[in-house]
Amino acid sequence: MNRRLRRTSNAGAAGCFKKERDSVQIADIIRSLAALVAGGIIGAAFGAVQNLALRRNEKLQQTGELRSSWSAMPGSMRRVAYLLVALVLVQILCPLLFVDGSQWYVSAGVAVGYGAVLYRELRRRQSRKL
Repeated sequence: MNRRLRRTSNAGAAGCFKKERDSVQIADIIRSLAALVAGGIIGAAFGAVQNLALRRNEKLQQTGELRSSWSAMPGSMRRVAYLLVALVLVQILCPLLFVDGSQWYVSAGVAVGYGAVLYRELRRRQSRKL
């Protein structure tokens, strides 16, 4: 009878361990998705700001007020600095997004978000050319 109790208790412990492992995996998946979404929001916001600046510079160029493309460079550096500040703020405010390799999901989200904005702009320009 003692053997049966031991087996039952061992089976119960293994079942408990499995549930704990599953909950850890679910937490990792949620953290990875949150990191991807946060990075996507940052990337899309940065892309939108860059897109607005591009349209403003194109308008200035059409009116002749933009003398050279170098005059637009200081604004570009400022926007990149804002992107870096946003990434630092996310790292400080949400440190769980930057553990166990999750930082790569944030980076991938930034790339996907910014890439989506660039792709949308490319499609818009191609449709204007036709």
